[in-house]
Amino acid sequence: MAHFSQLLISLADFARPRHLALFAVLAAAALPQAADARAGGYDGIWNVTFATTRGNCSSGYSVPFTVTGTRVSSAGGGRVSGRVNRSGAVAVQVSVGASHASGGGRLARVNGAGSWKGIILGDQCSGTWQATRT
Repeated sequence: MAHFSQLLISLADFARPRHLALFAVLAAAALPQAADARAGGYDGIWNVTFATTRGNCSSGYSVPFTVTGTRVSSAGGGRVSGRVNRSGAVAVQVSVGASHASGGGRLARVNGAGSWKGIILGDQCSGTWQATRT
Protein backbone atom coordinates (compact mmCIF):
# COMPACT_ATOMS: atom_id res chain seq x y z
CA MET A 1 0.00 0.00 0.00
CA ALA A 2 2.89 2.37 0.69
CA HIS A 3 4.01 2.04 -2.93
CA PHE A 4 0.48 2.90 -4.12
CA SER A 5 0.39 5.98 -1.84
CA GLN A 6 3.73 7.15 -3.20
CA LEU A 7 2.44 6.61 -6.73
CA LEU A 8 -0.62 8.77 -6.01
CA ILE A 9 1.62 11.51 -4.62
CA SER A 10 3.82 11.27 -7.73
CA LEU A 11 0.75 11.40 -9.97
CA ALA A 12 -0.34 14.58 -8.18
CA ASP A 13 2.74 16.24 -9.68
CA PHE A 14 1.15 15.60 -13.09
CA ALA A 15 -1.68 18.00 -12.22
CA ARG A 16 0.14 20.72 -14.10
CA PRO A 17 -1.16 20.72 -17.72
CA ARG A 18 2.22 20.04 -19.33
CA HIS A 19 2.95 17.09 -17.04
CA LEU A 20 -0.55 15.65 -17.40
CA ALA A 21 -0.26 15.71 -21.17
CA LEU A 22 3.19 14.12 -21.01
CA PHE A 23 1.84 11.44 -18.68
CA ALA A 24 -0.85 10.53 -21.19
CA VAL A 25 1.50 10.38 -24.12
CA LEU A 26 4.02 8.34 -22.21
CA ALA A 27 1.36 5.98 -21.02
CA ALA A 28 0.52 5.21 -24.60
CA ALA A 29 4.08 4.56 -25.51
CA ALA A 30 4.74 2.43 -22.53
CA LEU A 31 2.78 -0.55 -23.52
CA PRO A 32 4.97 -3.56 -24.02
CA GLN A 33 5.26 -6.60 -26.22
CA ALA A 34 6.37 -10.00 -24.92
CA ALA A 35 7.22 -13.65 -25.45
CA ASP A 36 4.84 -15.78 -23.39
CA ALA A 37 2.64 -18.19 -25.33
CA ARG A 38 -0.23 -18.24 -22.81
CA ALA A 39 -3.19 -15.87 -23.12
CA GLY A 40 -3.30 -13.89 -19.90
CA GLY A 41 0.37 -14.65 -19.29
CA TYR A 42 1.07 -10.93 -18.96
CA ASP A 43 -1.72 -10.17 -16.48
CA GLY A 44 -0.87 -7.75 -13.71
CA ILE A 45 0.38 -4.25 -13.12
CA TRP A 46 3.43 -3.13 -15.07
CA ASN A 47 5.48 -0.12 -14.00
CA VAL A 48 6.60 1.65 -17.16
CA THR A 49 9.41 4.23 -17.19
CA PHE A 50 9.68 6.58 -20.18
CA ALA A 51 12.70 8.28 -21.69
CA THR A 52 12.47 11.04 -24.31
CA THR A 53 15.08 10.74 -27.06
CA ARG A 54 13.65 13.34 -29.47
CA GLY A 55 11.70 16.51 -28.78
CA ASN A 56 11.14 18.88 -25.88
CA CYS A 57 9.18 16.57 -23.54
CA SER A 58 10.07 15.58 -20.00
CA SER A 59 11.78 12.25 -19.35
CA GLY A 60 12.09 9.72 -16.54
CA TYR A 61 8.45 9.40 -15.51
CA SER A 62 7.09 6.06 -14.30
CA VAL A 63 3.48 5.13 -15.01
CA PRO A 64 1.51 1.99 -14.05
CA PHE A 65 -0.43 0.02 -16.68
CA THR A 66 -2.77 -2.90 -16.15
CA VAL A 67 -2.82 -5.97 -18.39
CA THR A 68 -5.87 -8.21 -18.16
CA GLY A 69 -6.07 -10.98 -20.73
CA THR A 70 -5.43 -9.26 -24.05
CA ARG A 71 -6.41 -5.76 -22.85
CA VAL A 72 -4.07 -3.00 -21.72
CA SER A 73 -5.49 -0.14 -19.68
CA SER A 74 -4.37 2.64 -17.38
CA ALA A 75 -3.79 1.93 -13.73
CA GLY A 76 -3.39 5.63 -13.00
CA GLY A 77 -5.09 8.10 -15.37
CA GLY A 78 -5.62 9.25 -18.92
CA ARG A 79 -7.44 7.38 -21.67
CA VAL A 80 -5.48 4.23 -22.50
CA SER A 81 -6.46 1.50 -24.91
CA GLY A 82 -4.35 -1.33 -26.18
CA ARG A 83 -3.93 -5.01 -26.84
CA VAL A 84 -1.39 -7.70 -26.08
CA ASN A 85 -1.37 -10.78 -28.28
CA ARG A 86 -0.44 -14.32 -27.21
CA SER A 87 3.17 -13.85 -28.25
CA GLY A 88 3.40 -10.63 -26.24
CA ALA A 89 3.24 -8.04 -29.02
CA VAL A 90 1.55 -4.88 -27.76
CA ALA A 91 0.03 -1.81 -29.38
CA VAL A 92 -1.28 1.03 -27.22
CA GLN A 93 -2.82 4.48 -27.70
CA VAL A 94 -3.08 7.14 -25.00
CA SER A 95 -4.76 10.53 -25.01
CA VAL A 96 -5.37 13.39 -22.59
CA GLY A 97 -7.04 16.44 -24.04
CA ALA A 98 -5.27 17.41 -27.25
CA SER A 99 -2.16 15.37 -26.38
CA HIS A 100 -1.84 11.84 -27.70
CA ALA A 101 0.75 9.12 -28.14
CA SER A 102 1.17 5.56 -29.30
CA GLY A 103 3.70 2.91 -28.51
CA GLY A 104 4.69 -0.69 -28.85
CA GLY A 105 7.40 -3.10 -27.88
CA ARG A 106 7.90 -6.49 -26.31
CA LEU A 107 7.08 -7.94 -22.87
CA ALA A 108 8.80 -10.89 -21.31
CA ARG A 109 7.69 -12.66 -18.14
CA VAL A 110 8.75 -9.86 -15.77
CA ASN A 111 10.11 -7.05 -17.96
CA GLY A 112 9.74 -5.38 -21.32
CA ALA A 113 10.93 -2.59 -23.57
CA GLY A 114 9.85 -0.62 -26.59
CA SER A 115 9.38 2.79 -28.13
CA TRP A 116 6.78 5.55 -28.17
CA LYS A 117 5.91 8.68 -30.17
CA GLY A 118 3.33 11.38 -29.90
CA ILE A 119 2.36 15.02 -29.72
CA ILE A 120 2.30 16.51 -26.24
CA LEU A 121 0.91 20.04 -25.96
CA GLY A 122 1.95 20.68 -29.55
CA ASP A 123 5.49 19.29 -29.21
CA GLN A 124 6.35 16.26 -31.32
CA CYS A 125 8.36 13.81 -29.19
CA SER A 126 9.49 10.20 -29.19
CA GLY A 127 11.54 7.89 -27.05
CA THR A 128 11.85 4.52 -25.39
CA TRP A 129 10.23 2.75 -22.44
CA GLN A 130 11.20 0.01 -20.00
CA ALA A 131 8.62 -2.02 -18.06
CA THR A 132 8.75 -4.23 -14.97
CA ARG A 133 5.87 -6.36 -13.71
CA THR A 134 5.17 -5.59 -10.05
